[in-house]
Amino acid sequence: MLDNRSMATFAEMRRIIADFPGPDQEAAATTAQREGQLTKPAGALGRLEELAAWLATWQGRTPPAINHPRVAVFAGNHGVAALGVSAFPAAVTKQMVLNFTHGGAAVNQLCRNADADLRVYEMSLDEPTRDFTQAPALSEIEAARAMAYGMMAVEPGVDLLCVGEMGIANTTAAAAIAAALFGGSGSDWAGPGTGIHGAQLQRKAEVIDLGLDRHKASFDDPLAILAALGGHELAAITGAVIAARMARVPVLLDGFATTAAAAILLKIAPGALDHCVVAHCSAEPGHKRLLQAIGMRPLLDFGMRLGEASGAALCIPILKAAALCHSGMATFAEAGVSGKD
Repeated sequence: MLDNRSMATFAEMRRIIADFPGPDQEAAATTAQREGQLTKPAGALGRLEELAAWLATWQGRTPPAINHPRVAVFAGNHGVAALGVSAFPAAVTKQMVLNFTHGGAAVNQLCRNADADLRVYEMSLDEPTRDFTQAPALSEIEAARAMAYGMMAVEPGVDLLCVGEMGIANTTAAAAIAAALFGGSGSDWAGPGTGIHGAQLQRKAEVIDLGLDRHKASFDDPLAILAALGGHELAAITGAVIAARMARVPVLLDGFATTAAAAILLKIAPGALDHCVVAHCSAEPGHKRLLQAIGMRPLLDFGMRLGEASGAALCIPILKAAALCHSGMATFAEAGVSGKD
């Protein structure tokens, strides 16, 4: 793991990704054995059973448990915000970060509900990325350092990581990344984001196309895509997902921008997101398309598009319920209940 952000490079990131640990097969087998003995028909808890097995497999312990969930919100600003792609000015990013620290945002309430630790990571809010229609949003050094910074969210003791973002214009960056990774044009991936429509939405699609055309020569390298079209907070999310894998911490991904940042890893190494679950399908239309592209099924579809890890935080109690049902239910033998003939 990286211990010095000044030494971060894409080469080092690729080395870490190549060394990703796989699933803990012993924990998976032990969990499956116990699941078959619990006082219920096989499969009766549906996806809760799948989640319990997933938690155990990636925590590397049985039974699984969620005692110290962390919600990490990364905040950054984007140069393309000046091109009229958002209903709000870039200044709102810093204002919302202040709202987070004062406890006034939706994610604060959802963390309180889930008894989760909320950490907000401000990333160069006074220095937005470069306008990606004119130059790479970030240099390789800047992107790698942001990734290393994101890795710091995975501290000892954290047993579930929820990642989210705040950054005006980051759905534009996310749509551009998704298009670069999986094909398509700006109009295929652009959505309302903060609530734009009509000519402004068309402008957003045009900006995405301009970025795609300028940086198409780098599309064979997912990390170069992240630098060219992404942002500080998106690179940090990619880094946080990397660190979670190395530390055996399961991850809940939030919405469109978060999933786009994580999808960078899937393009580098198949299976790189096996320790992740997508919390919800955002109302942002590109998210559903992206989930189909990466083959991941969200836990919820509540029509949310807020960002700030709100969907991920909302799902923490579901994962806690999955773990508790698996660990706390009695087996047929313990309860003196007859099993199947």
